[in-house]
Amino acid sequence: MKKVLFALSFMLSIGLVAQERPRLMVGIVIDQMRWDYLNRFSERFGEGGFKRLLNNGFSCDNLMIDYIPTYTAIGHTSVWTGSVPSIHGIAGNDYLKDGKWTYCTEDTTVVGVDGSGKPTGFAGQQSPRNLLATTVGDELKLFSNFRSKVIGVALKDRASILPAGHAADGAYWFDDKTGRFITSTFYRKDLPEWVKKFNDERRIDQYLKGEWNTLFDIDTYKESQPDNSVYEGRYKGVKAPTFPYNLAQLKKDNGYGVIRSLPMGTTLTFDLAKAALEGEQLGLSDDHSDLLTVSVSTTDYIGHQFGTHAIELEDTYLRLDKDLEDFLNTLDAKVGKNNYIVFLTADHAAAHNISFLQDNKIGADAWNSRAERDLANQHLKQKFGVRQSLIRTLNNYQVFFYPDSITASGLTREAVREEAIRYFKNDPRYAYVIDMENIGRNSVPQTVLTRAINGYNRNRSGEIFLILQPGWYSNSAKKNITGTTHGAWNAYDAHIPCLFMGKNIPHGRSQKPQHMTDIAPTACALLGIQMPSGNVGNAISEIVDPFLNK
Repeated sequence: MKKVLFALSFMLSIGLVAQERPRLMVGIVIDQMRWDYLNRFSERFGEGGFKRLLNNGFSCDNLMIDYIPTYTAIGHTSVWTGSVPSIHGIAGNDYLKDGKWTYCTEDTTVVGVDGSGKPTGFAGQQSPRNLLATTVGDELKLFSNFRSKVIGVALKDRASILPAGHAADGAYWFDDKTGRFITSTFYRKDLPEWVKKFNDERRIDQYLKGEWNTLFDIDTYKESQPDNSVYEGRYKGVKAPTFPYNLAQLKKDNGYGVIRSLPMGTTLTFDLAKAALEGEQLGLSDDHSDLLTVSVSTTDYIGHQFGTHAIELEDTYLRLDKDLEDFLNTLDAKVGKNNYIVFLTADHAAAHNISFLQDNKIGADAWNSRAERDLANQHLKQKFGVRQSLIRTLNNYQVFFYPDSITASGLTREAVREEAIRYFKNDPRYAYVIDMENIGRNSVPQTVLTRAINGYNRNRSGEIFLILQPGWYSNSAKKNITGTTHGAWNAYDAHIPCLFMGKNIPHGRSQKPQHMTDIAPTACALLGIQMPSGNVGNAISEIVDPFLNK
């Protein structure tokens, strides 16, 4: 009798655990969002967007990226794999693979699918085949015996494909040429009807009419420099970066791709996400969980162009807050408030504009990777008495050599690498020069060294990591540096938001150190599934423990 009671108790406990799983997990990645934007712009955030996540969910206020370089493809991949480039293989937006420079999602074995049957060219020749590890979505598909649906949406191909993973039901990204969302034959031979319908509605044409003006009186944007500051870049065809912007003229001068650099691109992305909810009936099943990955790419394009203290950026985040509120309300209506979990994070953050920092007496400067490569090659030629260039490129803040040139010159890889290290170490602009082939020989703070090790993939990365002084960046401009960029280990690039909200998620905030790689195992714990195959992170206990003990 006791055995029977125990068996019944066990079965009931399993049933209760199954009931606690959310019907839908939604992961939102805001490209280039600094953690401090949550505070900088909070005064004019509404109650239903970022503030709803903060007031009703849990915020990890000290979550950092645990690898370098901090770039888009790596960030999206690491969020969804719980892994790092050393393991998951996405070592940059572009990297060296089999001796060839390769775009992270490039796949010439597939063709694009846009619903019209017309060729899409390279824009559609994309897939997750270069990704070496599984994602949360892959593990969810395996756990549910492929009953769960996994969908990824974004303007950027890599921001849709890499989060969705290998086994996704669909990943959809934007084609600048046609203004349509497309996929590739890796996923399916034709677009589903709901994507075709969405494309046929031509919302993009509506969003590229009228003007982009500020939501509020432009004089009240106190978190930004004055309009048309010297630190801002401008759109092609526009004489000065000033409000209002004529959207029809921007489209005429730049094509449909200009939507990437406008806040309307954020609205378009969430429109597609809402269409996916309806078209795929996500979150409506009683016997499995579904997953939707949403990546907001416009914030990255606008940040790169205008910098971190432009009215354009501030207005973009105020509009994003409204789009986020609308999307959360849609989840409430379509799935039910207590049936989903949403998390929001970023793939990387951003530094302040170099000239802006200099003008405010803060150390910063530009570093031209091509010029530095040429100077280093000149030194090595003189040192070894050879005519051939030995360094192929300085990319991703790494040194890549020409192995064939080294061999043809009668030199050894070790001798050339050691001389290159000596050369770079003599330059005070480099805080550290890390020999990735001999890690134990480096005198580098453990935090920096660990991030370099995590970012080093021996088949796709360079042999030497160049760690610039704080505030220094790769930039080819000789003067009038506008906008900003990212890529370093420092907090301005590596400190990102991480918010969880929804079914049984506790309310709170924590300053406990957390890592980007902790997001995926946390999502998996909430879904009750196995962690991805390359996972190195840990579930965030402040979120998971109360959830499991509800």
